[in-house]
Amino acid sequence: MIIRKLFKRILLLIIFIIMIACQKKEQPHLTIATAANMQFAMKTLIEKFTQTTGVACDLITNSSGKLTAQIKAGAPYDIFIAANMRYPDEVFKAGLGINKPVVYAYGKLVLWTMNDTLQPNVLNLRNAAIKHIAIANPKVAPYGKATVEALMEYGIYEDIKDKLVFGESVLQANQFIVSQSASIGFTSKSVVMSPNLKGKGHWVEVPNDVYKPIEQGIVLLKNEDDKVTLMKEFYEYLFSIEGQKILRAYGYVPVN
Repeated sequence: MIIRKLFKRILLLIIFIIMIACQKKEQPHLTIATAANMQFAMKTLIEKFTQTTGVACDLITNSSGKLTAQIKAGAPYDIFIAANMRYPDEVFKAGLGINKPVVYAYGKLVLWTMNDTLQPNVLNLRNAAIKHIAIANPKVAPYGKATVEALMEYGIYEDIKDKLVFGESVLQANQFIVSQSASIGFTSKSVVMSPNLKGKGHWVEVPNDVYKPIEQGIVLLKNEDDKVTLMKEFYEYLFSIEGQKILRAYGYVPVN
């Protein structure tokens, strides 16, 4: 009798555990691959979106180029938020996107330093006191590409190219700047506008006319069919009044 009761209890416990596991599995969930410059803004966007819809989101952060390579290799992401249109277009042309990529915001490039003795000025980068200048890798990171365009437009790229220290993404370039491994560096305006870093160091916005517009793009990815509705919900939220207001607060120029 005791053994039978114990067996029933164990059986009920197993059934209860299976039910809980199934409930967790059924919870709506999205995985969003995000360009490094959007890391801080996306955390706020996801937090608000989840509060409103109950849809949980995982954030995967890297350079747009690296994320594109991962998606092509079969990474199970649902949405790709890139720092320009080139990479979402590449993903779509490879047959991996549901919708044609569109611009959701325009990014801004800034020159930033944590060194109180330096005043950020592009033309001062030739100064011998500045040994290292951090930028994102222009081969995979749109903000790195925009930086090189700006330096060439100012006519100083050849003079300072040996000082450049390349991060895999804006995120790593930020680390070089914050740790002062680099005296100064280029990053996204969204970084210096983020709550954790706002007011720290000195920065100046790089004029728009010295680099091509940074058209940040989004594409919904082909994945599980039952997630399409959730993906579209996030897509619509990004373009909503609230979503665009959050982007503006982080220094982006909204499309709406």
